[in-house]
Amino acid sequence: MRIPFLDGFLASMLTAIVIALFAPQLGASGGLLHLDRVTMVGVALVFLLSGAGLAPDKLKAGAANWRLHLFVQLFTFAVFPLVGLAVLALVGRWLPRELALGFFYLCALPSTVSSSIAMTAMARGNIAGAVFNATLSSLIGMVLTPLYISLWLQAASQGAPLVDQLIKIGEQLLLPFIVGQLLRPWLGDWIARHKPVTGKVDRGVIVLIVFNSFCDATAAGVWTRYGATPLLATAALTGGLLAFVLWLTHIVAKRFAFNTEDEIAAVFCGSKKSLAAGAPMATLIFGSSGGALGLIMLPIMIYHQLQLIVCSVIARRYANRPDGAL
Repeated sequence: MRIPFLDGFLASMLTAIVIALFAPQLGASGGLLHLDRVTMVGVALVFLLSGAGLAPDKLKAGAANWRLHLFVQLFTFAVFPLVGLAVLALVGRWLPRELALGFFYLCALPSTVSSSIAMTAMARGNIAGAVFNATLSSLIGMVLTPLYISLWLQAASQGAPLVDQLIKIGEQLLLPFIVGQLLRPWLGDWIARHKPVTGKVDRGVIVLIVFNSFCDATAAGVWTRYGATPLLATAALTGGLLAFVLWLTHIVAKRFAFNTEDEIAAVFCGSKKSLAAGAPMATLIFGSSGGALGLIMLPIMIYHQLQLIVCSVIARRYANRPDGAL
């Protein structure tokens, strides 16, 4: 099975970043392309299509396995943020402020949807459980992610009030999702037949958000101010975070005595973080942040690629197991 976002998507993001470094005026907020406005429309369209494409019967199929759901949601919204805080307590003083915020933002994000399900299917795991948990995580994340970030920013005496952030999230993400669900009787079949098209819309909007944020960062002099330090620090932190969480989800799933299929869903849903949700939400929570949005988004961008590469290897190992073996 082809893993979403692995090849063309990465190339598109890297191309957007290179262009942003040399021609930031093209994609900067208020610039030639007005991408700050274009991406707002694109984000609403992505969540409308997500709502229209979500089949309620698939959610019902995986709803009964409460132990698996508790495991995944606790890892996503409790263990991850606590690990992030612990890491930043140790090394945060040596990181640029925006990068530390970005690392915590990564830890506060919901799990992925498409790649979690794809990995679980490749590994012959509990697909219904993965569908339910990935979707539930996205919905919970619309509330908990801005809540966590609001608490972080308020502790630093900055940032908009939580209510304002939740209103923006509701208007830009939740409302289009609900409208999509209401339009599902008319759009659902079309979306099912044209999944490659809707997938390109998702990826295209993310690339535009990345381009816009990196153009703003370049125009504000973020990269010349910090040099290669953010990239190296982010690669080290996100790589270590992914390795630790994959190990921990595997160990705890064993302690929970999950069967093999549930363990697979628990590991993949509980260790992943969503760039598809993180990029749009970042534009709403942080705005342009004086050009620092590129630095804030750097951890989730690198973590996203690492999780796809590493988890695809793990999924193949699971898939090659003898029937009935762990």
